[in-house]
Amino acid sequence: MNHNSVPKRAKMDDLGEFDKLFPELLECLNEGCTKEKQLDKVFAWFREVSEYNVPHGKRNRGLSVIASLRCLKEIVSEEEEKLARVLGWCVEWLQAFFLVADDIMDNSTTRRGKPCWYKKDGVGIVAVNDAFYLESCVYHIMRKYCRDKPYYINIVDLFHETTMQTVRGQCLDMITAPSGGRVDFTDFTEDRYNAIVKWKTGYYSFYLPVALAMYMSGITDEDSHQRAQHILLHMGRYFQVQDDYLDCYGNPEVIGKIGTDIQENKCSWLVIQALRKATPLQRKILEENYADTDPNKVQRVKDLYKDLKLKELYHEFEEESYKELITLIENQRGSLPESVFLTFARKIYKRER
Repeated sequence: MNHNSVPKRAKMDDLGEFDKLFPELLECLNEGCTKEKQLDKVFAWFREVSEYNVPHGKRNRGLSVIASLRCLKEIVSEEEEKLARVLGWCVEWLQAFFLVADDIMDNSTTRRGKPCWYKKDGVGIVAVNDAFYLESCVYHIMRKYCRDKPYYINIVDLFHETTMQTVRGQCLDMITAPSGGRVDFTDFTEDRYNAIVKWKTGYYSFYLPVALAMYMSGITDEDSHQRAQHILLHMGRYFQVQDDYLDCYGNPEVIGKIGTDIQENKCSWLVIQALRKATPLQRKILEENYADTDPNKVQRVKDLYKDLKLKELYHEFEEESYKELITLIENQRGSLPESVFLTFARKIYKRER
C-alpha cells in the first residue's frame, strides 16, 4: 500500500447505509426480555430515549470507523463493512450517553436543535437513568455482533478505557469552573484547557473511531496506537477550539444549540485568550460579568471579546493549527497511511457546525 496516497473515495451512500442499520440495532436491545410483559413500557421508553438522543447528530464519529477501515485495508468484505457500521453506532450511543449527562450537569436547554432530553416534558431527573441505559447499549450491541471476533476483548477494553478518560475530563471541566456564579480564573490556563480537551473530547471523538478500525484490521501494537493517538489528540484540540468559537459566534440554527459557555463559567479557549490579552480593567469587567445568565452581562463579555479582537485571533489560530496538523500527519513515520488522518482533518476544517 502507498501510505502517501489520497483517501479512497467513500461510497456515496455511506450515510444512508449507516442510518439503515439503526432500526436493526434498536430491535436487538430488547432481546432476552421480550416475554416480560411488565417491561413493555420500559422498552417503549428506552426506544424513545435512543431515537431521541442517538441518531440526529452529524454522525461523523460513527462514519469515521468505516472510513478509517477502508484506509487501513485494501479489501473490506461486506461483513466487515457492516461490523464497522455497528461499531460506529456504538460510538454514537456512547456519545449520546455523554451528552445526556453533560446537558444535565451544564443545565443546558437545547441540543441538536431541540430541547435537551432532561428538559423534555415527562423526563426530568429520569434522564440520569436513561444516560446509564445509553452506555449499556454499547456493550449489549458489541456482544451480539462481535463476541466471536478476535478483536472483541480489545474493543471492549477500548470502550471502557475511553469512558474512563472522558469521565476524568468531565470532572476536570466541572471542578475548574464550578457552577453557582462564583468566578475564579485561577485555573483558567492554557495547560488546564489542553488537559480538559484531551480527556473530555479528544479520546472519544478522535482516537476511539480510528482505534476501532485499527483493531478490526489486526493492528494491535502499542507503537502504532501511540502514533495515531498523538496525531488524533492534536486534532481533538483543534476541534474543541472550533467548538468554543462556534458556541459564541455560531448560528444556533446551524450548530443546533444555543451557546452557553459564558453563562456556564466554562474554561473555554476564548476566555483564556481574553485573560491573556486583557488589561487589569478589562479583567475586572470579565470577573464582574462572566458566569452569569443576565443577557446584559453576557453581552458585556461578548463586547469585550470584540474589543480584544478574538474573532480575528481565532481565524489566525485556525489557519496555523491546521497547517501544523497537516505537517504532523505528513511527518509521521509509522505503519499507518496518511489518509486515515487526512479524512478526519478535512471533515473538520473550517466547519460551521
